Amino acid sequence: MFSAIYVEEEVQAQERVKEILERFSDIPQIHCERYGEIFNRNAQNFRIQKKFPALILAKKHGKLVLPSPEGYGFEKTKSYYFSHMLNCVYDCRYCFLQGMYRSANYVLFVNYEEFSEQIEQSMGVSNAPTVYYSGYDCDSLALEPVSKFCDYFLPVFERNANAVLEIRTKSTQIRSLLNHEPLVNCVLAMSFTAHAASEQYEYKVPTIAKRIEALQKLQQAGWPIAIRFEPIIWEQNLIEHYRCLFDEIFTLLDVSKIHSVSMGEFRMPADFYKNIVKLYPDEKLFARPMETKEGMILLGDHDNQDIEQLEQLLLSYINSEQYYRCA
Repeated sequence: MFSAIYVEEEVQAQERVKEILERFSDIPQIHCERYGEIFNRNAQNFRIQKKFPALILAKKHGKLVLPSPEGYGFEKTKSYYFSHMLNCVYDCRYCFLQGMYRSANYVLFVNYEEFSEQIEQSMGVSNAPTVYYSGYDCDSLALEPVSKFCDYFLPVFERNANAVLEIRTKSTQIRSLLNHEPLVNCVLAMSFTAHAASEQYEYKVPTIAKRIEALQKLQQAGWPIAIRFEPIIWEQNLIEHYRCLFDEIFTLLDVSKIHSVSMGEFRMPADFYKNIVKLYPDEKLFARPMETKEGMILLGDHDNQDIEQLEQLLLSYINSEQYYRCA
């Protein structure tokens, strides 16, 4: 699973760390002073390293809970994001993380107690409900058997009913959720692209059918679920491709009980895009016409009428109050 496990000296005595090391005792274990020595060093190749990534167990310092990016979420209230992990076990060709980081290694920040302390401190800033997004710098559930993220953080939100946690994922690792009583203030948000895009760009990701099956189990168990159609990658017959995807998803789920549905186009910071093109110079996706808008790279071979047509199709399946478009 991992080529090696690096352990920061500061966390090596933690029980959470000891449990992980005991579970993977047959994998080389290497001590380091700070995770940046491994993660941020020069002359790394993300593409090559992705084939044999290491796990780095570390402590995250400083600000652990940050204001969420504008347009990221479903609420107009105060919202934050926090990242207990850097990088993703999946290998989606369109993912901005491969242009953001030098390393494809996984960093798991194990100081959960400090995360929860800052989360609860931020809850007291406003009397209004506060939303917390997990899964911005990683896939929240994909490494759940190792991280046990849900086991720790679900109780945090269980005792803070005025806060909402969105766990964004493409993973079917839902056992921790199914073993816990459902929380009305915890939303499992599953991401999808159309079948053609998924097959072409989403390497190592569970199939669409498997992801829908996971959502069915969660919904039947009483968990709030959400759907994220991101990124929209424009292609020939895209409207019909999404019609098939919408039919597949909304026929198998109870639409009336879906928390929210969002749609967002392919977009990426320009600097990250340049880095990714260097990694994948032969990738057809990056050879397509692009445009730059406010420092972001977007596909340039369609117009607003295309997204509006797709939105109208989506709204024939769901209530307009369930929908929002990601900025």
